Amino acid sequence: MSGISIIGLGNMAGALAGRALAGGNAVEIIGRDPAKTKELAGALDGATVGTAAAPAGDIVVLAVPYAAAAAVVSEYGDALYGKVIIDITNPVAPDLQGFVTPDGSSGAQEIAKAAPVGAHVVKAFNTLFSHVLAAGPAEGRPLDVFIAGDDAQAKARVSAFIESLGLRPLDTGKLPMARALENVCLLELGLMTHSVKHTDFSLGITILR
Repeated sequence: MSGISIIGLGNMAGALAGRALAGGNAVEIIGRDPAKTKELAGALDGATVGTAAAPAGDIVVLAVPYAAAAAVVSEYGDALYGKVIIDITNPVAPDLQGFVTPDGSSGAQEIAKAAPVGAHVVKAFNTLFSHVLAAGPAEGRPLDVFIAGDDAQAKARVSAFIESLGLRPLDTGKLPMARALENVCLLELGLMTHSVKHTDFSLGITILR
């Protein structure tokens, strides 16, 4: 399977790490707080504590708030050369009505600008709530994970990783499609607020034929 470095200590980091380990992947946890990093890694059977010097995994998951994501990528710099960076963030404005990114861009595209040449950003997992991701398949069918990215090989590696989690990858196209995926987050927040009234749901595709 894959070597996965997860940067972040929040609910999505824990959910992804748990499913990744269950899927046979090697997982390291990287966080700014050494005590909390060790605590999260210790709660996950098989996870290791990564170093701040460089992520060891071939796939690096940015499980940090969007406001910090580009800075994290910039700090690692050339240590990310040759790696696939999975952006799971949602750059939603505080009023939940729009985005904090420049018009016509997306969070993933802004993060890609901070990445070194030779690293490939793939948008994924941003349309799943952490507890839904942790629970996995629902009613006998895998959850759908929409992805977007410019490099076909990077998307293939991310798709294989997603399948190892027991989930279904669905390629939506080039990295600019990340803007559409981030709008799906707004759609989900609208559903949560106005109709569904909770977060025990996921959006997916039903193939009719």
